[in-house]
Amino acid sequence: MNYFSSDFKLGILGGGQLGKMLLAETRKFDIQTFVLDPSPEAPAQFGCNQFFEGSLMHFETVYRFGKMVDLLTIEIENVNLEALLKLEEEGLPIYPSPKTLHQIQNKGRQKDFYADNDIPTSNFKRFVSLKSLQEAIKNDELDFPFVWKCAQFGYDGTGVKICRSALDLVKLPDVECIAEDRIPFKNELAVIVARSVSGEVKTYPVVEMEFHPEANQVEYVICPARIDEKVAQKAQEIALKVSESFNHVGLLAVEMFQTENDEILVNEVAPRPHNSGHYSIEASYTSQFENHLRAILDLPLGNTASKVAGIMVNLVGEEGFSGQVIYENIEKIMAIDGVTPHIYGKRETRPFRKMGHVTIVNEDMMEARRIAEEVKNSIRVISGQSQ
Repeated sequence: MNYFSSDFKLGILGGGQLGKMLLAETRKFDIQTFVLDPSPEAPAQFGCNQFFEGSLMHFETVYRFGKMVDLLTIEIENVNLEALLKLEEEGLPIYPSPKTLHQIQNKGRQKDFYADNDIPTSNFKRFVSLKSLQEAIKNDELDFPFVWKCAQFGYDGTGVKICRSALDLVKLPDVECIAEDRIPFKNELAVIVARSVSGEVKTYPVVEMEFHPEANQVEYVICPARIDEKVAQKAQEIALKVSESFNHVGLLAVEMFQTENDEILVNEVAPRPHNSGHYSIEASYTSQFENHLRAILDLPLGNTASKVAGIMVNLVGEEGFSGQVIYENIEKIMAIDGVTPHIYGKRETRPFRKMGHVTIVNEDMMEARRIAEEVKNSIRVISGQSQ
């Protein structure tokens, strides 16, 4: 099919920052794009050919949107699967497939999938509600500490809590959830796998993630990860096994723990472009967004190697500020060689909301990490009003 400068229409469910960055690639190749998002202020509304406002969870909205396009992809997992299944039955290509999304959407099903496919992961128990989890504690079937995770709709640090005592359960919602063993680990790692419709597969280098202690959000992504080559090779092999097991098409970000004994345990996956791959826009030969596009259109995958060491710093809203966003000291960081800010286009900031990211590239990893710290300490995402 002729995708370029033609009548072909690519549909994207979700118009957040991932959609916006994906559109930079569709514009580069002059591919028509339709975007559906519930927010009238979605960041991707300006880069697409047509923008539609509507719920991603509403059957009729998603179904009608799908009937307008020639191929459908996502930038967020929380979408109406029934509509996607009907569209796929009627012949619409959808990547990742509704079957893959069904396995990933619910964290309980996702963990069961790892157990069923001999993919190493932490021990866990599933619960239909918070009440059933509390019953398990009362009956000595579950011990503190553990990691509580909401089974569905958790993102950006929400829906995850380390529970050390009964006090930590007090404000948790009464929803389907899982309790995972708390793993002592050296590093949190990620591998992004690109897999095309015809089965061509490539992995990006292993990245290392440093998390904000309070927000449970990634603060820095470091590529390449500062780990032993044997550990990196093991992480990539496991990521490839996960990709093959899910039979996914597009990008799959596989988040992992490196334990104290250098074992690799899969934490969770995202079947789309991912925060851990943002560094690739500046640091890689082919960005994750371009390779997602190549994969779903069944075009040859691009080189996933890095040209240079890259570190990504997340820009999130400062605590104590909500309202019209102000990027304080952005001109200061732009004066530093190898620093590129990406502003997502969200007009309103709030504490810990992802508002952008900054990529630092340098031939010297130590220098890149030093600059990343300088960037983090310089720029602030605030508003005119403090809370």
